[in-house]
Amino acid sequence: MSPADLYLNDVQTPALILDEARMQRNIDRLAEHIGSKGGVLRPHLKTVKSVEIAKRLLINGNGPATVSTLAEAEIFAEAGIRDITYAVGITPQKLDRVAAIRAKGCDLTVILDSPDQANAVVEVSQRLGQKLPALIEIDCDGHRSGVEPSDPTLIEIGTILHEGAELRGILGHAGESYEVYGKEAHAAFAEQERQAATKAASNLVEAGLPCPVVSIGSTPTAHAIENLDGITEVRAGVHTFFDLVQAGIGVCDQDDIALSVLTSVIGHQRDKGWIIIDAGWMALSRDRGTSAQRVDQGYGVVCDESGDVIPDLIVIKANQEHGIIALRPGSDAGLPELPLGTKLRILPNHACATAAQFPAYHVVPTSRDAPLKVWRRFRGW
Repeated sequence: MSPADLYLNDVQTPALILDEARMQRNIDRLAEHIGSKGGVLRPHLKTVKSVEIAKRLLINGNGPATVSTLAEAEIFAEAGIRDITYAVGITPQKLDRVAAIRAKGCDLTVILDSPDQANAVVEVSQRLGQKLPALIEIDCDGHRSGVEPSDPTLIEIGTILHEGAELRGILGHAGESYEVYGKEAHAAFAEQERQAATKAASNLVEAGLPCPVVSIGSTPTAHAIENLDGITEVRAGVHTFFDLVQAGIGVCDQDDIALSVLTSVIGHQRDKGWIIIDAGWMALSRDRGTSAQRVDQGYGVVCDESGDVIPDLIVIKANQEHGIIALRPGSDAGLPELPLGTKLRILPNHACATAAQFPAYHVVPTSRDAPLKVWRRFRGW
């Protein structure tokens, strides 16, 4: 073994582990599905926050892409990604930073849902002498932000942008699709999302306004959508890794989850049926996204060091640097004997939240005999 070689047994815990083969399988699955419908995929990079992974997700490695922070936009633009949508509502204070990214050759588009935001985009466009492009966010399911497709405010916003900046089109997000189970229910949300987006686009066009981009997306709806009529692009992000929330609503199987946290057994409370590990909420996150699902997975599902699930074993409690493993409530299985120092892997509830705790991925390569790769990930806004 060369000095640079690193294997799973060498990794200090807790650590973020990425299964490269599973990740690639997940990437290919959605790309093939959207491609089979004649659609264009604009992957969301907020989950991965990694140039190495972005290059595998994007067409020719340079876009189109979606981000959730301007830090992501800056780093990915520096890495050569040239077509980015910043899919969080813009504030006036961020627009000079947007313009600076665009000035370096990246076609960065912002989103908004109010006349005040549109006027701010126009003011900066006029001050800097460059028309900043913006998408109008559409409310397709009452989940979060956006303008309803038939709200007159849509046309008001569109007119402001068209006259003083660049109206790029509309964008919708079916966030409520996370609250239902199964492909049929997700397909219904996908069609609802599509209809809302195309209705908004039609209303803009009928008002004499341009709408070249009609963008929709969420991981559940992207995997279930069958009809892309009127849609120019589909967005999704957590599909790269998947997680227990996605498995819990039927978008993937646990075997598809590419991300895990490597941890070590540091103690036992045998009278309580507890195994103590060195991964608490600082490593696993506080996300309890499965708590309202059919099966509550606690703070994560426990696997052996190779990534095979240990039946009925979950993290039931997380302190800052301690996790407590126990049998799932109601289980009649026996608690496995896991000696001090045993390495385990924990599948996360929410891949985005868990990955955010770490500065790098320890990548288990497709060739299992090869040493690990280490890919940097970044944080911040």
